[in-house]
Amino acid sequence: MTTDSDHVKQAITTNREGIDALIAALATPALEQVTQSAIDLIFAMKGRLIVTGLGKSGHIGSKLAATFASTGTPSFFVHPSEASHGDLGMIQGDDVILMLTWSGETRELSDIAAYSRRFGVPLILLTGNGESSLAKAADVVLALPRAREACPHNLAPTTSTMMQLAMGDALAIALLQKKGFTETSFHRFHPGGKLGASLTRIADIMVPPEDLPLVRPDQPVIDVIAALSDKSFGIVGIVDGAGMLQGVVTDGDIRRYLERQSDAPMQKAMRETFADAIMTRDPITLEPGRLSARALHTMQERKISAAFVVEAGKPVGLVTVLQLLNVGAA
Repeated sequence: MTTDSDHVKQAITTNREGIDALIAALATPALEQVTQSAIDLIFAMKGRLIVTGLGKSGHIGSKLAATFASTGTPSFFVHPSEASHGDLGMIQGDDVILMLTWSGETRELSDIAAYSRRFGVPLILLTGNGESSLAKAADVVLALPRAREACPHNLAPTTSTMMQLAMGDALAIALLQKKGFTETSFHRFHPGGKLGASLTRIADIMVPPEDLPLVRPDQPVIDVIAALSDKSFGIVGIVDGAGMLQGVVTDGDIRRYLERQSDAPMQKAMRETFADAIMTRDPITLEPGRLSARALHTMQERKISAAFVVEAGKPVGLVTVLQLLNVGAA
């Protein structure tokens, strides 16, 4: 007996077949060439990318407009019905239109297509029908391979919309890379929420210089322990007379040192041994511009709970794993 789980697996398999067909099509010179033409056209535009579509294609288009906008390509969605009642004025001559329609015959898109022809606004069509009426009006036609819908009746837009989404996202990512859009650039458009926290620079959250636990190499171990206790960061920086970071001592270093000195006189262990004798040289450090998510990854990978932020060899801040987790970096 066929179960609900079997239906889910079959739908996913059908969707995957559509993606496989799209990957295969992109390997052909025809689709590869027009894809490059679409990327070049959007990259060179002086205005905005106007995304439009109706029904399920419209929902995909709305999402794609948001993705383009958040990855460095100015973009917004125009509903075709609203366009026919005044919103065509939102489209300027230096824009590019990306139109989504699987059939290529969506009547409601004809006004936007006509407007693009009349005023010379470049039109890119993302469709499943490269021979359609709208395809004949477009400058660039991204004709995706025909694939069976996951719907058992081959009617509800499922596989086709997923292919449109995949192709649109791929164009956005290709443009992101072509523009040299960095993580720092990304943060300008994503300042809020978990993503914003992950993209925050270390310099914006680190412990400031005046609060750093620092001692000189010639100070005794007892002073190092006092600095650890006073600041409670689990780490102390060892700096020379010029303020350059020479090494670090952690709670673990102190614990291991005292275990080795268990039979030694307390006076010698605490007051006659100096910081440079127990410090870890060449410690893991971070730069002020490092993003929180990358800093957290580095610290977890190296199994350290705190690190100094260094600029030109001098400690200018300090950050802990707990700090990064508290601000939402992940």
